[in-house]
Amino acid sequence: MSRKSHRAAVAGEGPGDGTAAMPEHARYEDIAAAPPPELSPAPATGRTSGASKAFLRTGRVRYCELTSSYIKPGGRVTHYLIGLVGSGIGPSLSPALHEREAAELGLRYTYRLLDLDELGQPVGEVLAAARAEGFHGLNITHPGKQAVLAHLDDLVPEAAALGAVNTVVFDGGKAVGHNTDATGFARSVRRGLPGARMQDVVLLGAGGAGAAVGHALLSLGTGRLGVHDVDPERAEGLVAALKHRFGADRAVTCGPDAVRTADGLVHATPTGMAAHPGLPIDESVLREDLWVADIVYRPLETALLAAARARGCRVLHGGGMVVLQAAESLRLFTGVEPDAARMLAHFEELEGEPAHAS
Repeated sequence: MSRKSHRAAVAGEGPGDGTAAMPEHARYEDIAAAPPPELSPAPATGRTSGASKAFLRTGRVRYCELTSSYIKPGGRVTHYLIGLVGSGIGPSLSPALHEREAAELGLRYTYRLLDLDELGQPVGEVLAAARAEGFHGLNITHPGKQAVLAHLDDLVPEAAALGAVNTVVFDGGKAVGHNTDATGFARSVRRGLPGARMQDVVLLGAGGAGAAVGHALLSLGTGRLGVHDVDPERAEGLVAALKHRFGADRAVTCGPDAVRTADGLVHATPTGMAAHPGLPIDESVLREDLWVADIVYRPLETALLAAARARGCRVLHGGGMVVLQAAESLRLFTGVEPDAARMLAHFEELEGEPAHAS
């Protein structure tokens, strides 16, 4: 696809009904390489938020146009504009995963990074600006999965139970919070750690991601889940929520030494990410008959997984979770069912390693 034809497609110069046509054999690479159209004014709201001004300053979100530019008369979306909100998200694979699968599905779909560190605005301001600028939805990552709750109009029951949101859909003027982390992690464990013993599991991290993982582990049949966090109150809060949903004997707070006798360890903090290198726990507690899962995926081989692998542990990196939660988010944004197997294969193409490694 030429840049001229891509711009024409985005502008709505398609056949007959004014809808832009996706070429039958359009390739993701062609679509991604084309420049975005020029920025149009945001809808009149009476003021320009700090985050909106920051969008214009950074140039990272030059694709913000009037919502009407993406909606066909009658209300059908013809081009989806989605963003990822978080800190230190430069290495994220989400744009490539979402845009490639959307192109395979015949959808025009643009995915932008809204880095809180670069924008210099809190998550609530960025959400408000994205809504005003015509975004159709957002993914939320660290550190906004719980902070965003106060800025939403509604929560689906699963997100309310978890107390954390990683997906926001702008629907009928409302910002509705969802959580696809829990299902993404559960599906990744089923694929990557089949047959793993789960009577006694330790979870490191009780933040937004930790909450989703904790609920997923108990839903998978974990007998007892020990939760450890550097903030004891946060760990106690998650344990209380888990007890309320799953039963008083299913979750407890614990210290890191509980790993010495556990069947499995799941790490759900930012430690190990490219921007937060290091080990989240003393590697001396690791042993050969322990399985270890890390939700971090950039890098795939975190310091924790490298230490665990060196001791003979069965390990699971965060690649499967990120792909499978992305697939569910894409479905929520568009109403179209993605091909999860194809997205897993695309991840392997991008990373040179399968999305599940044990």
